[in-house]
Amino acid sequence: MGDAVQTVTRVAVVTGASRGIGKAIALRLARDGRHVVLVARSAPPLNDLKAQIEAAGGRASVKACDMGDAGEGGAVAKMIEQVAEEHGRLDILVNNAGITRDNLVLRMSDAEWDEVVRVNLTAAFAAIRAGARSMMRGKFGRIVNIASTSGVIGNAGQANYAAAKAGLIGLSKTIARELGGKGITCNVIAPGYIETDMTANLPAQVKEHVLGMQSVKRTGQGDDIAAAVSYVSSDEAGFLTGQVICVDGGMTMC
Repeated sequence: MGDAVQTVTRVAVVTGASRGIGKAIALRLARDGRHVVLVARSAPPLNDLKAQIEAAGGRASVKACDMGDAGEGGAVAKMIEQVAEEHGRLDILVNNAGITRDNLVLRMSDAEWDEVVRVNLTAAFAAIRAGARSMMRGKFGRIVNIASTSGVIGNAGQANYAAAKAGLIGLSKTIARELGGKGITCNVIAPGYIETDMTANLPAQVKEHVLGMQSVKRTGQGDDIAAAVSYVSSDEAGFLTGQVICVDGGMTMC
């Protein structure tokens, strides 16, 4: 008989996994056979999600982490290093954690700017920097950064958020160039209007305006984003890197 085929269980970190898009991504990657490390500020919602994944036959673990503590040697870097040490590998990193502090430019405070940039952009940089060496050792890596169409076309009242997401796109293209020769890809998924807790309180006229901009006349779901992440993080997607994939119902056609 020939040698038995050994399958590798990929270890995937998903930040901002407790709800919305992050939760949908975590559930999908677990169904794909990944061991999913669920990351958010608070552990209890993650424990519920872990139980849900395990009840369906998947594998998951929990890491509570303040994504705002993104400086060198901060909580974000330590969390990534712990995952790599505990599992002996880190294969997939999905930087999804994000916040909004919307305001018009003339009214936006330094604190509103700094907090959004730190959580949405600097935390992703810190996580990538901390995890890259483990991926290099394994000669495999899939980095997926969740941006936004706001980072592609801008959005009034979101100077901080749009700037952070646009920065995430530039960061991703640079990482793709630096690490592509090491078997590591880096791509961006840019969601459009997706039904989440963050969008639930938008006025009806805003939702109608967004749908009017789309060619697909429905609101997006977390599963739409999760499906895109599933592919770009797969073994089969090794020739796809440095790309921005807008999952937005045709709103931007980027």
